[in-house]
Amino acid sequence: MFKKLFGQGGGHGGGGGGGGGGGTSHSGTRQVTATSTQKTVDAIQKLGETEELLNKRRNLLEKKVNEALEKTKEYQRAKNQRAALMSLKRKKAYEKQIEQIDNSISRVNEQQMMLENQRTTAETVLALQQGVRANKATMQELNIDDVDKTMDEISEAQDQMQQMNDVLSQPIGTAADLDEDELAAELAELEAEDLDSQLLEPAPVPATRVPARAQPAAAAGERYPAVPAQAARPAARPKQKTPEELELEALEAEMAA
Repeated sequence: MFKKLFGQGGGHGGGGGGGGGGGTSHSGTRQVTATSTQKTVDAIQKLGETEELLNKRRNLLEKKVNEALEKTKEYQRAKNQRAALMSLKRKKAYEKQIEQIDNSISRVNEQQMMLENQRTTAETVLALQQGVRANKATMQELNIDDVDKTMDEISEAQDQMQQMNDVLSQPIGTAADLDEDELAAELAELEAEDLDSQLLEPAPVPATRVPARAQPAAAAGERYPAVPAQAARPAARPKQKTPEELELEALEAEMAA
């Protein structure tokens, strides 16, 4: 089970011995790692076998404790105090051995966990080392001059694109000859003329409704034929005056004042 967890180390160790003549530190690191892996796996397996043996021994002692307890009860019922006392001593001795075995199992478990944690730490360090080597190899392939050149090319391409956009946004033909200041002045003049024409227009005259004349009251007993009601004629709209008439009225008002 532990070999499946940590991997077989024997094959790596043999291959590392054949390639050790290269003298590279990378191969040496892999050789040490393979050897330590095999040693760790062997130690964990040995500790597992020891724990199994201790558990078997403990089960056997528990049976003996139960047997000694039954014998003690039998001797007591038989009034054999000496035999009962010896059987009780054997029971206590077995319980003492069980306590020692429990301590040994606990130490074996602690050692197993420590080795497993060490192996995990070693794998983590190895992975970090591989990452550092890969990072160094990548940085060696990169050159700061190449990076600067690439950034300059990108900046130059952006400047060219901006220049093209500026050229395309410039007006051409008749629109290029127009002056925005002159257009603004002409627009302001048109607004002033519109305001003057509004001020010269007269105020609207409200239409007054002429009340109907009262008809004479009919004498008592006299009847007159009913006169059909005529629909009220709409009031005639006042004639709109021309600008010359309005100007003349304004002059007359000033002279009268």
